[in-house]
Amino acid sequence: MTKDTDVMIVGGGIGGLVLALSLHQIGVNCRVYEGVRELKPLGAGINLLPHAVRELDEMGLLQALDAVGIRTKDASYFNHHGQFIYREVAGQAAGYAWPQFSIHRGDLQMLLYRAVIERLGPDSVVTGHKFVSVAQDSDGVTASFKDSSGQDLPKVRATLMVGCDGINSAVRRQFYPHEGDPVYSGLTVWRGVTPHPPFLSGADTIRAGWMTVGKIMVYPIRDKIDAQGNQLMNWVATLERPKPTAYDWNGEARLEDFFEPYSKWTFAWLDIPAMLKKTERYMVYPMVDRDPVKTWTFGRVTLLGDAAHPMYPRGSNGAGQSILDARYMAGCFKRSGVNADALQEYDKVRVEATGKVVLMNRANPPDTVLRVVYERTGGKRFNRIEDVISASELQQILDDYKAVAGFQVKELARRPSLV
Repeated sequence: MTKDTDVMIVGGGIGGLVLALSLHQIGVNCRVYEGVRELKPLGAGINLLPHAVRELDEMGLLQALDAVGIRTKDASYFNHHGQFIYREVAGQAAGYAWPQFSIHRGDLQMLLYRAVIERLGPDSVVTGHKFVSVAQDSDGVTASFKDSSGQDLPKVRATLMVGCDGINSAVRRQFYPHEGDPVYSGLTVWRGVTPHPPFLSGADTIRAGWMTVGKIMVYPIRDKIDAQGNQLMNWVATLERPKPTAYDWNGEARLEDFFEPYSKWTFAWLDIPAMLKKTERYMVYPMVDRDPVKTWTFGRVTLLGDAAHPMYPRGSNGAGQSILDARYMAGCFKRSGVNADALQEYDKVRVEATGKVVLMNRANPPDTVLRVVYERTGGKRFNRIEDVISASELQQILDDYKAVAGFQVKELARRPSLV
């Protein structure tokens, strides 16, 4: 059986598409195999931190990002009474050579998809291919797929295979068959997007409250979407909830499922109840991750992104780490060739790096700022934030996260290109 491509990519999400673009950039043949019949813009907002934007810029995508996203100016923290805690400038205003973007996940995926089709050709993304299994030999891998009706499709042959098929990865399941469900955090997340006038700087990512009484994150992801100058506003509400009976990442929700804790959060800078009420569609997600594992690589097969290291969405870093995975893997191929040794180099570096981020997102992500203030005040109003916590302590919490996640200003500037 002849090889269909050098690198078979299973999954056409953000990580898989960035990997395809990165491999094309270094002259490695690849093809993406996606389970759904048509790629559509799904999800809600995400943040792309400067370390991820750097990689997209190196692929010539900065102008395309500007066309659909918003350059984040700052990140602000408030308690659930609407009292200001701390503000940190973001992106280039913070001294980075690259901006930070707030963007709709679907817009980013479609941007990447269009770039793959334009650069690699119309047959570079094959849809309607649901992964079933993979076999290996000394020369390559052979993958089996089914179509949407469950019928077998022709087997696909490649030198290597990369599973980029998300938190419920079928590729991962082949190598970790007894792993079970993802680990539930005790928190459930509701999300939505809605037109809304700009607030604060017009490009602020705000976090308010704390899980015990309700936490919410709000930021714009598209600018000037109508004649009134509204933005498309993304919000993420998080509450402590019992473990659900089933995990569903496309779950529909009702406003009454989560509204009450936020019903009086009418602040001078944002009317949160009004924003929630005018949202047309509500999505609900369990906040889950998986315990870090020792390896993602099994001979000629490896994992990337959420298939490898799903993490809590508390550091605006899930998509970013997938992008770093893809770029580092391409760098390994560039140095060592398209072979199993390159996958081992990728595994050695990225397993350790992302494992630290997974654990940091559990223990001390950026919203630790909110937890500390809530615990020290007992959830009550304060007179002066300086009497609760110093600005230097607040900044240290945020800097510690940047160090683990790999986007400190000076270190990112000094780091050579991953590819």
